[in-house]
Amino acid sequence: MSWFLYILRCKDQSLYTGITWDLKRRIKEHNTRTKSCLQLSKVPVKLVYYERFMDRFLAAKREKEVKGWSRVKKQKLIDSLH
Repeated sequence: MSWFLYILRCKDQSLYTGITWDLKRRIKEHNTRTKSCLQLSKVPVKLVYYERFMDRFLAAKREKEVKGWSRVKKQKLIDSLH
């Protein structure tokens, strides 16, 4: 099973980073605020970046790394897709 690191752009333009094994389901959970801690002011969210990993450990390791980054560095990662 694959795991994903993902970055969402929230309604208030903040960036949210997380991991999941089902990307489509997780984004839906964020947008409907089921099983999600996002505040109402942050939804809807839009997927702006993701990476695939072979296991949860590697995805969590990368998540910890990316969460420690500045907003500018995260934006550069997102922009690298375009």
